Amino acid sequence: MYKQTNSFKLFGTDGIRGVANQYPMQPHLIVEVGKAMGSILSQHAPPHSSPKVVIGRDTRLSGPMIEMALTSGLLATGADVLSAGIMPTPGISFVTRNMRASAGIVISASHNPFHDNGIKIFGPDGYKIADEIEAEIERMVKEENLQPHLVQRERIGQSRRIDDTNGRYIVYVKRSFPQEHKLDGLRIVLDTANGAAYKVAPAIFSELGAEVFHIGDAPNGTNINAECGALFPDVISEAVRTYRADVGISLDGDADRLLMVDEQGNVMNGDHLLGICAFHMKKKGRLRNNTLVVTHMSNYGLEKKMLENGINVVRVDVGDRVVVEEMRRLNANLGGEQSGHIIHLDHTTTGDGCIAALCTLGLMIETGQKMSELNQLVEDVPQKQINVRVRNRTSFDQIKGYPELIQRIESELSGQGRALVRYSGTEPLARVLVEGNDQHQIDQFAEEIADLLQKELC
Repeated sequence: MYKQTNSFKLFGTDGIRGVANQYPMQPHLIVEVGKAMGSILSQHAPPHSSPKVVIGRDTRLSGPMIEMALTSGLLATGADVLSAGIMPTPGISFVTRNMRASAGIVISASHNPFHDNGIKIFGPDGYKIADEIEAEIERMVKEENLQPHLVQRERIGQSRRIDDTNGRYIVYVKRSFPQEHKLDGLRIVLDTANGAAYKVAPAIFSELGAEVFHIGDAPNGTNINAECGALFPDVISEAVRTYRADVGISLDGDADRLLMVDEQGNVMNGDHLLGICAFHMKKKGRLRNNTLVVTHMSNYGLEKKMLENGINVVRVDVGDRVVVEEMRRLNANLGGEQSGHIIHLDHTTTGDGCIAALCTLGLMIETGQKMSELNQLVEDVPQKQINVRVRNRTSFDQIKGYPELIQRIESELSGQGRALVRYSGTEPLARVLVEGNDQHQIDQFAEEIADLLQKELC
């Protein structure tokens, strides 16, 4: 039994994540996670059959260590393991469904630096597992002696490598692009962040006919997301101008988020890409229920433009899993985050940077417009963000003077902006966000809120 005295929660907003070789990303604990997961899957497997788990990872140095630990725990509890090697997060979601596996696991810390790592778990339907399953895995790891869950020697699981996953995923992604379209004559700069898509992404765009210039495509275990990829848009912006490209595509380390750059080098974040797709999908009658699902962090300029064009905007808490859950509830087919998680549920079950890029390129071809012309659709309103370090998480409504301050600010914004204050899901921070038409005014409002929180919560 793994006894954890730390009160730190095992699962966060997107699986398990931490510094490699520190809690919770320590091999002996990860073995226990594998045991708990294997035990749960075995309980729900058909009689006389073993659950099948697909495992993929990004290019981090600690990836093989964590994969071996997870595999040991799964095998010990009777699950079979299919190792997909280096694969994007959405690729594992697809392969899990494609191979009729019981679950899929991605070993990645997404956009974080190489010394971090994490575990994301998908169910057989390709969607991230429910909170209840995460809670049960966590309970078993922290509270149970998992030794009785080990199977007899003749029932120990089998592990094998599957070598054709890259090819399967490439074909799957290309099918999201209209059959009648090609990328012939298009010059693309592609930044794969020295991450999981460094092989598959260049193949996807070049096989569709584009001339592709690669950057961030030489992983060495420690350079994932290092001054490259979606967190460093200036890199690809400069490269687009250098190569005189038509568009830039920048992914993060596990390729589930995307930023693009137009031919002039202007950055297009998730809000811009979502707005472009929503607007043109509505015109074509393809935007289900005329609804776009975003998070509270999306710029008010996106919401304003969508409402002007008869598109409903639904806001949810931060996290691509929360977005997907709301999309499924509302029967919507487009949603995402300003950070670049973009979900096209007609094609995939999770954020997929390559599919999102192809959907945008498809609209560029259909309309005959340059990317810079499409990029003019959404105009960001001025925004001010301040992080306030806090000692306690008192309900904001219980803070003396807070409700009155927010009411006054919203009144002065007169429906042309908003104030959002929330606690961080991963750090001891209160995050203050104010948007409006006047940068000086919203700077002042944000400082007022931050000063009050600093006084009352620190």
